[in-house]
Amino acid sequence: MKVVIVGGVAAGASAATRLRRLNEKAEIVVFERSGYVSYANCGLPYYIGDVITNSANLTLQTPKSFYNRFRVDVKVHHEVIAINPKKKTVIVKNLENGTEFEEDYDKLILTPGAKPAMPRIFGMDTENVFVLRTVEDTFRIKEYVNENKPESVVIAGGGFIGIEVAENLKELGMDVTIVQLFKHLTGNFDPDMASMIHSEMRKHGIKLALGQAVEGFEKHKEGVKISIKDQEPLYADMAILAVGVSPDTVLAKEAGLELGVGGSIVVNDRMETSIPDIYAAGDAVQVKHYVTGKKALISLAGPANKQGRIIADNICGGDSRYPGSQGSSILKVFNLTAASTGINEMEAKSAGLDADKVILSPMSNSSYYPGGKIMTMKVVFEKETYRLLGAQIIGYEGVDKRIDVIATAICGKLKATQLKDLDLAYAPPYSSAKDPVNMAGFMIENISKGILKQWHLTDLESLPFDGSVNLLDTRTSKEYSAGHIEGFKNIPVDELRERMDEIEKGKPVYVICQTGERSYIACRILESYGFEAYNLSGGYRFYSVVTKDQTLIEKSHACGMDK
Repeated sequence: MKVVIVGGVAAGASAATRLRRLNEKAEIVVFERSGYVSYANCGLPYYIGDVITNSANLTLQTPKSFYNRFRVDVKVHHEVIAINPKKKTVIVKNLENGTEFEEDYDKLILTPGAKPAMPRIFGMDTENVFVLRTVEDTFRIKEYVNENKPESVVIAGGGFIGIEVAENLKELGMDVTIVQLFKHLTGNFDPDMASMIHSEMRKHGIKLALGQAVEGFEKHKEGVKISIKDQEPLYADMAILAVGVSPDTVLAKEAGLELGVGGSIVVNDRMETSIPDIYAAGDAVQVKHYVTGKKALISLAGPANKQGRIIADNICGGDSRYPGSQGSSILKVFNLTAASTGINEMEAKSAGLDADKVILSPMSNSSYYPGGKIMTMKVVFEKETYRLLGAQIIGYEGVDKRIDVIATAICGKLKATQLKDLDLAYAPPYSSAKDPVNMAGFMIENISKGILKQWHLTDLESLPFDGSVNLLDTRTSKEYSAGHIEGFKNIPVDELRERMDEIEKGKPVYVICQTGERSYIACRILESYGFEAYNLSGGYRFYSVVTKDQTLIEKSHACGMDK
């Protein structure tokens, strides 16, 4: 059996090594158009920032090491330019000398990955304008930074790569501006949660031009002029385009394979394409979203590696199935960690789901143990059914393990209320006896039983301030004096029972505190006195971060960026 693999990064390399482990006698040939195989895409920004100092560490394998260990014939700088499914051959171009040749196959695996999205922006070939996708792109940027010592950079795009490059260039001492078409960074997070990412970026000196569009680039003196729609242009020593990726499927289209969302390759759960004996995996394929069941494009290394493994199993006579992609991801933002899994609130609404959420601010470990730090969690679930839809967590210590627990719960189809039942490891340096994940479950259970009634920041604009409802802030007088929402009366929770006559009977009470914990206790007290009480999800801390961010974004539209 001869297997030809087009592309040798995540999915392609995974398929090749799994094939060899399952079949020692198969002939395996990998064609990779770049000069590198099995390289770590996710590490590229950190090489630019000198966090990874040895370029050899970016490549997990080389053609030589692949052959020595797995007897896989890897040909770099070789591009497959055509597929003939009837003859079961591919046409390959040697990019070093321009020659072309035909290669036959019994099974063909397509893992071409994705290419940088190239929106209609003029001047992409302008000197000092770069894209970042491959190892070669990384070396070009790194070489330019080392040789020219640029002092400023504009990054077009605020996804994971844009944020990581911004952080790494800032750590090198550069003046960094991110221009993002949407009004918040990273599509994985809802705008309210993204506010904390924005705050961390600004705290470290990153300028944000959110809700603004790059129209083009021009040479300007020794640097670049960046044209912004309806704004004054920006000027920098260099610019990097990181506006996302799209499936690289020209080859598949020309071969007659069925294409789906965004021009991606349609595959079944065995990763088989519409043409027999041709498989596909990685960033170029359409997948089923594990939560919504809808067709999706999810470009992540984890799913790509799993898909490559599944293909190898099936080629070798197995029956492995890909259940869908959940989109679990994690991001370092200077001192913060931001992670998500499943779908966010915006995506839930877009999918037509009737979703609710809880927002909480637990500590990473027991409050009495030194070193604990606060995190913010947003857990999204479906009303009525309490199906767990997704979560976003932003904080410092322990974010990664909590998001992985919730990701596992989603995969196991647990209800959101069942998060309370998870038996999670506890010791004071690592958690509380009631882990943050358990706490989210307790809150959702209280909602399901009518014990907890919530109101959200989005309700604030419609909240009546005419005296028809009671507005209550249960923080201490010192906290209240440091900042509060106008119209809210301050009665600290510990004084509430004695001051109950200050609250008008027969009117609902909308309650806030710093994080939602004390106001929940106040709500329970009020309910026992016959009041209908609603607790602000996330509390004043969350309100403060989100509203400050929204103000800065609106101001940026007047002046071009954060000031």
